[in-house]
Amino acid sequence: MTESKKTTLSIVKIGGSIMDNPQALESFLNDFHQLKGHKLLVHGGGVMASKMAAQLGVETKMIDGRRITNQETLKLVAMVYAGWGNKNIVALLQKTGCNAIGLSGADGNAITAIRRAPVPVDFGFVGDPDPDKTNATFISQLIESGVTPVFCAITHDGNGSLLNTNADAIAYTVATALSKKYLVTIYYCFDKEGVLRNINDPGSLIPSITRKEYEAYKQQGFIVDGMIPKLDNSFRAIAGGVSKVVILHAKNLLSGKGTALISIDN
Repeated sequence: MTESKKTTLSIVKIGGSIMDNPQALESFLNDFHQLKGHKLLVHGGGVMASKMAAQLGVETKMIDGRRITNQETLKLVAMVYAGWGNKNIVALLQKTGCNAIGLSGADGNAITAIRRAPVPVDFGFVGDPDPDKTNATFISQLIESGVTPVFCAITHDGNGSLLNTNADAIAYTVATALSKKYLVTIYYCFDKEGVLRNINDPGSLIPSITRKEYEAYKQQGFIVDGMIPKLDNSFRAIAGGVSKVVILHAKNLLSGKGTALISIDN
């Protein structure tokens, strides 16, 4: 299918503290509903999971900002992500008039992932999804029927085990898989204006970034921590056929103001 004949699809990932702020979340979901054309939502819930873990006395272990997921932690994150977090979003979307359906990667065999190798770090029940193992037919059937899929950050391995999976990676994976049929834009929404030269200065927004610039900014220390996997996934998505990626504050979803990835130069 030629690019000119593809219909548009917005894949929006929401995360950060906004997921744990009822007013900010509801405002964001109202904006999401107003997006034109087909759309799909992917959400995290790490802040909620950490709070619930503390309340239940389940120890939270993190390495480089990534959660170690043992069996007890897997149960907890599945309950938070696929349970309360997911269904709360779906209920709020129904309130806006957006007919949404909440899903994990196990539902409809939508997203199969491979459990991450235990070396150099054993992250436990953590999965890495693959666009080629994503059920694009099932997901597109939902979209074409007028239903808006809402995916949480839980996948499965095809052998009966659920896997905790980075929500940014899920957005990348689903977007890449669906880019064969749709003209896809990914919006990575969180609680910063976009990619910043100074994380404490909202006015230091970098409005656009190429891969060469990204590598240079990393070396200069402008881009660190959780922004690195987000940008890695973004450039992988563009290389995989996604038309556009924008990293932005959730409040700017409709304006699109943020950091746009504009090329995949080397």
